[in-house]
Amino acid sequence: MAEVKVERPKALTRQEATEPTPFGESFAPMFPVGRFFGMSPFAMMREFTDQMDCVFQGGEGRDLKAWTPAVDIQRCNGDLVVKAELPGLKKEEVKVTTTDNALIIEGERKREHKEDHEGYHRYERSYGNFYRAIPLPEGAKADQAKAELTEGVLKISIPVPETKKNVHEVKVEAGAPEKKPVGA
Repeated sequence: MAEVKVERPKALTRQEATEPTPFGESFAPMFPVGRFFGMSPFAMMREFTDQMDCVFQGGEGRDLKAWTPAVDIQRCNGDLVVKAELPGLKKEEVKVTTTDNALIIEGERKREHKEDHEGYHRYERSYGNFYRAIPLPEGAKADQAKAELTEGVLKISIPVPETKKNVHEVKVEAGAPEKKPVGA
């Protein structure tokens, strides 16, 4: 494998630090102006959005962004059913807990990608914790919760009492037109 030489950037002398630089160079570290010339407007906005995401999220790219699993919540046959998409996770990497008023899903996602091709070797890793707290309806029997992970989908069932709906129909009557005040 070929060696790569790593160098630290040299410190600027006092004179170099105070000399004026062309516009594009002075903002290059913060906003790479020169790179945007010749791009389509859509590519430029996509690049700009990626740069802003890196600044505000402290990441170096899309793979390092925070991850929150998508969840689907519904009532079905007297149970509150929560389905969370956890692709690639094993049951040992997921922790499900309940409190009196919440269902908590948490864990850590570890993703590693390795490619070996003629002439180069690529190995990428990304790690991140996730945490979801889902409020439970009043009267939920959290101690009877059941969870199973099948093909990347976590399904949690919690018995909940049926809610009695107090529906009262309000009769709509025709009203008299409003009178406009004099002088308006």
